[in-house]
Amino acid sequence: MRAQLGDQLVVESPATGATRRDGEIVGLHHEDGTPPYDVRWSDTDEVTLVFPGPDAHVRHIEPRTGRTGEQADAASGRTAPGRAPDPGDVGRRIAAERKRQGLDRAEAARRARMAPEYLAYLEERPAEPSLATLIRLADALGTSVAALRGSGTDMPPGQGHALLHPQLEDLGPDECRARLSTHGVGRVAVSTPDGPAVMPVNYEVVDDTIVFRTAPGSAPAAAVGADVAFEVDHVDEAMSRGWSVLAVGPARVVTDPDEVRRLAGRAHTEPWAGGVREMWVSIRPRRLTGRRISPADQ
Repeated sequence: MRAQLGDQLVVESPATGATRRDGEIVGLHHEDGTPPYDVRWSDTDEVTLVFPGPDAHVRHIEPRTGRTGEQADAASGRTAPGRAPDPGDVGRRIAAERKRQGLDRAEAARRARMAPEYLAYLEERPAEPSLATLIRLADALGTSVAALRGSGTDMPPGQGHALLHPQLEDLGPDECRARLSTHGVGRVAVSTPDGPAVMPVNYEVVDDTIVFRTAPGSAPAAAVGADVAFEVDHVDEAMSRGWSVLAVGPARVVTDPDEVRRLAGRAHTEPWAGGVREMWVSIRPRRLTGRRISPADQ
C-alpha cells in the first residue's frame, strides 16, 4: 500500500464491502508512501496514527476532467522533471499569512491541529483543502476563511466591523521601522501639475532610507526635489485591527552608478506595475510616526 498527501484512506466492511469509515491522509511517515499514515477522519475530524489493516485501501487523488496533462500532474502531486511544484492560490495565501505572523510550519501546523507535512503539501501543491481544514487554518493564523480563499480581493480593505472597545496607540520610532520592514507596497504623496496625487509603489528599505523605482516623467517621479509623505499600513479584517506608519522627508533621485547597482542587487521584486522603471528615488525620513488600533484589553 502506497499513498500521498491528500489521498483518502477507506475502511470497508469485510462482509459487505460498504465503507465503514474514511478520512484524508494528512501525514506520511515514510518517503515511499508506505504506512503508517496520519489520517483525519471525516466522521470525527480527529487525526490519528493509522496502521491500515486488510479491510482498508487507499483512494488516490484523481485529476479532474478537462485538465491538461501538466495540470493533472499538479493535482496528483507529480511534478514534471526539472520543474518545481506550483502552489495554488489558497496555498500561496496560507504560506504568506503564516510568514506574516512569524510562524514556522511546525508551529502553524500545531495550532491548526494538522501534520506539518500536510501543511507543506497545502502550501506547495495546488490542493483543495476542505472547509473544516480552512476553518482551522484561519483560526490558527488569525485570519478568515474568506481571506484564505481570496474573496474580496477586488474590494477596498476595512469593510469589516469596528471593535466595540478599540484603543488608538502611538507607535515609537523603532516600532515604525519594524513595520516598514525591508520591503513591501506603500504610497507616496506628491504634488503634480494636475494637483496632489497619492501613488502606490513597491519599496525597499536600505540603511533606514526608503527607496523605490519609477520612470522619469511619472507621477511618483514628481517626488524628487521636494519633501514628501510616504505611508504604509495594514488592516487585519478578521480581527478588526490595523496600523499605519507615516514617513516624511526629502526625496532625491539616485544617480551614482554604484549605488544604483547596489539597490538593484538588493531589490526583492520587480515593480508590480511592470514596464521600464530604472529611476531610483530615495526618501530619508526626517519624521517617522505611526498608530495602531487594537482591542482596549490588549
